[in-house]
Amino acid sequence: MNILTLVRQVPDAEARVKVAGSGVDLEGATLVVDGMDEYGVEEALRLREGGAPVESIIALAVGPQRNEDALRTALAMGVDRAIHVETDEKIDAVSLSKVVAQIAQAENIGLILVGGQEADWDSQALGAATAERLGWPQLTWTNELKVEGDSITGRHDVDEGNESFRAALPAVVTTQQGLNEPRYPTLPNIMKAKKKELRKDTLDQYGVQARVRTVNAEIQTRARLNKMIDGKDPQAAAAELLNLLRNEAKVIA
Repeated sequence: MNILTLVRQVPDAEARVKVAGSGVDLEGATLVVDGMDEYGVEEALRLREGGAPVESIIALAVGPQRNEDALRTALAMGVDRAIHVETDEKIDAVSLSKVVAQIAQAENIGLILVGGQEADWDSQALGAATAERLGWPQLTWTNELKVEGDSITGRHDVDEGNESFRAALPAVVTTQQGLNEPRYPTLPNIMKAKKKELRKDTLDQYGVQARVRTVNAEIQTRARLNKMIDGKDPQAAAAELLNLLRNEAKVIA
């Protein structure tokens, strides 16, 4: 079985970003592998280390040239080879799923691991769109995963709590925090990663065009209320604070 794990490069959670025109200006920003995708890379490695019949683990990135750094990180973690579909065009999740599906078919993939919610899109659509294109089952928000013969088993979060599942392979699985703890690449593996295969493709090879175009972007800001509460009467102060949080800040129901 071959595993395909998607890798996206996003700004570090602590990085300060600014909007320029219809997008975010990443000039000078610290970029990292999306955390949700990193769980997918780690899980692919753990499945193989746990005895699953994994022949090859392939990392895929679709985006500008700088995405090569994210793929090198995945290779240093232990991925066997990488595919970079290089484009400066911003691709929405549904369009990207067409690339993922074509590569899955060409590479004889048995399991696709995708971050449950991409940080740059704030979207959960990629896993579902990919599974729909391929006609494969999809398991979302997974926090435990095992390969048993020609099936996968595990547990995942649902609205009612947590449930066990079993599904036939091939399948699409979305990953999340709690599934594992991603490893740090070691220096020897970082050096080995430089010699691993990193294939370069173009978006034209897959016949994909973005279906969604961003026409404007802005960072939402919220003015501080700057209200002082008289604490002489603790009970009255607590009631007033609760009222402000509920009715003005609207952060509680």
